[in-house]
Amino acid sequence: MIARKPEWLKVKLPSGDNYLKLRSLVKDSNLHTVCQEAMCPNIAECWGVGTATFMILGDTCTRGCRFCNVKTGRPNAIDPLEAFKLAASIEELRLNYAVITCVDRDDLPDGGAAQMAQAIRAIKARTPHVKVEVLTSDYRGDLDAVWTVVEAKPDVYAHNIETTRTLTRQVRDRRCGYEQSLSVLQGVKKLRPDLYTKSSIMLGLGESDEDVLQTARDLRLHGVDIITFGQYLQPTQKHLKVVEFVTPEKFAWFAREVKPLGFHQVVSGPLVRSSYHAEQAFATKL
Repeated sequence: MIARKPEWLKVKLPSGDNYLKLRSLVKDSNLHTVCQEAMCPNIAECWGVGTATFMILGDTCTRGCRFCNVKTGRPNAIDPLEAFKLAASIEELRLNYAVITCVDRDDLPDGGAAQMAQAIRAIKARTPHVKVEVLTSDYRGDLDAVWTVVEAKPDVYAHNIETTRTLTRQVRDRRCGYEQSLSVLQGVKKLRPDLYTKSSIMLGLGESDEDVLQTARDLRLHGVDIITFGQYLQPTQKHLKVVEFVTPEKFAWFAREVKPLGFHQVVSGPLVRSSYHAEQAFATKL
């Protein structure tokens, strides 16, 4: 049985004026954040400085990945004003960098790509200075849907492969796929070579070191520019159990091992998530 969380994974409870303001704004605008839905361990730090990752297309996912705390079921209808509420909130928060993610919407013909594109355009129109990073689903591998998002001109396009090839079936929903994720990321690069792409890997699910390194090689081979490594944390007893709490030193080792592959940015640590300090990674690679 895995031991209790080590000291390096303990975080502060959410607090502070900026955190309270952001929480109130999200609630009043009927918006959703992955910070809340996925129980992100960095919510105190990020919300405390007025940074958040917004989740569009509702709070209910059509898939049931065994690591994710976002609820699964039949989603509600899309809010036609969602993009404009989001843009207004980002302006009110005075953000310079926004991360927009989404639930999987296999019930929609385009997987929600048009709604994502509308959100990007609404933010750019209202606050042209804001850099927009999107973290999308795989759209069932539909590159027409991917193009819908790419054409809206985000500044960074992220899609998470989540785990190694050997653990994909155990960790992700059956409609997800290792090769499908690689295809989407490669497709983005083919559609717009100048657009930076990004992906994330969770550690602590029983993967071998070589499998992790091979996943990094596969991502780089498919044109991915930014890679992040973070510790998987079990959100509830119904989800996959943590096999190992990877040490900060091991995360640093993975970073050293993959940097020679040619990534523009490598972010690796126990509390790192795909959108953690995303604005810093963007500034670094500029």
